[in-house]
Order: sequence, then structure tokens, then C-alpha cells
Amino acid sequence: MIGYVHTAPAADAPSLDVRGVQFSYPDGQVALRGVDLTVPRGERVALLGPNGAGKTTLVLHLNGILAGGAGTVTVGGLTVDRDRATLAEIRRRVGIVFQDPDDQLFLPTVAEDVAFGPANLGLRGTELAERVAEALDAVGMAEHRDRAPQHLSFGQRRRVAVATVLAMRPEILVLDEPSSNLDPAARRELAGILRGLPVTLLMVTHDLPYALELCDRSVILDTGRIVADGATAEILADADLLARHRLELPYGFDPAMAARQLTANG
Repeated sequence: MIGYVHTAPAADAPSLDVRGVQFSYPDGQVALRGVDLTVPRGERVALLGPNGAGKTTLVLHLNGILAGGAGTVTVGGLTVDRDRATLAEIRRRVGIVFQDPDDQLFLPTVAEDVAFGPANLGLRGTELAERVAEALDAVGMAEHRDRAPQHLSFGQRRRVAVATVLAMRPEILVLDEPSSNLDPAARRELAGILRGLPVTLLMVTHDLPYALELCDRSVILDTGRIVADGATAEILADADLLARHRLELPYGFDPAMAARQLTANG
């Protein structure tokens, strides 16, 4: 286990502050062209954009997997750099839930998968058990703690994948296409869970109705630049903006009506 010191985020710092981030891949492909993005603590933001826009590249900068270009990324007041102890704390603060839950579940039982991250930070005994129970309760999977992940439904596995990240008590939860491959019931159940989590959320998605349901604010990234940043309902109501950036609403979906229904339902 590498050196690790758990430091609390600065109380007055945003969960995420990205300043002037630029990045090119070794083959010369420019992926990010001076991205600025601030996400205050507790806010829920959808990151939208066509394939190849730079969304994944940006996400991989948030926890130091990618680096080397210009600009800075700060998480809860801590700047991402290559120091090993700092990276360990950054990767605790930035919890990424991948699109395929099977990329995060590899141990014999659900509880062991959820315990893996905190145990690597040095938690043991009662403290570790409490952390696992807390995370599983948050996603409604406590009764499945002793089951093998491969015996769960896809939607249940996605919820366990969220729990593996929540067990680290992150500063910001980053979700990569959380609604993909879910049936309507699992999609609705996950939305209910995510709405109830007291954590800053950055959701990368092509599912525009899901963005409207879960995130008051949306950002469009295209060709490595942020080209729009505002209220989700307003962005989705701008048909020309969506068309320019290859984003499409489902046939017949009215974002204004959906927004009114969400407001009425609390």
C-alpha cells in the first residue's frame, strides 16, 4: 500500500475546479483545448457532447490518470499532481463509476467488492464493516451483500458499482453513462438512488432525458471545448444548439413539459 493521508476537503472550495486544461495524445490528436469548469459542492452537472468530444479525456484528468498538458485540476481544494500520496487522496475524492459495472466488480461477494477500496486505505474491523454497510444501504443492496456479483442483474451490479465508490466517501461522484443498458424499472430505481445521495455529481451521458431528471445544470463539450453551460431545461429546449453538437432528444420528448412535471413531483 502506498503512503496515504486522508485530508478533509477545504470547506469553502468547490468540489471541482478545472482551469485551462489542454491535452493532446501522442499521435497529435488534440483532445482538450483550454477547458474551464467549476462545480460547487453539492451541485449535479450533466456533461454532454458527441462521441469524440473529449468527455472521457476530461474525466481521466480529474483523478490524475491522464496528465501532462497545460492547466490545473483541483478537487475540494487539492490540486491534482503526480505525487503518490496526493494521487491516493485525489482518487479517494473522485469516485468514477464506469459504464460497465463488471469493470469494477471482481471479488467473490458484493461485500468484498465494496470493502476493497476502503481496505486498501487501511480501514479494518468495525470501521470497515460500517463503511460497507453504509454504502450498500445507500444503493438498496444490503440484502445482497453475500451474493456473488455475477449472479445479480445488470441493474443490481451497477448499483453495487456505485456502492464501491461511495464506500470511499468521495468528494465528487462521476458517472459514465449510468442509464446505459438498463431496463425502464432499473433506470427509474437508479435515478431514485442518485437523487438521494448527498454528494456532488458529474454525469457523463447521451441520455438527455436522464440529464434533465437528475441534473439542474448541463455542460456541452465539443471538439475539446465547452460550448454551452447552463440550466439543463434551457439547453435541451435549444434545438439548434443540440443539432450543432449532434445531440438529439427522443422522438416526441418535450423538455419544457418534462421539466414542469419534475418540478411538480418535487
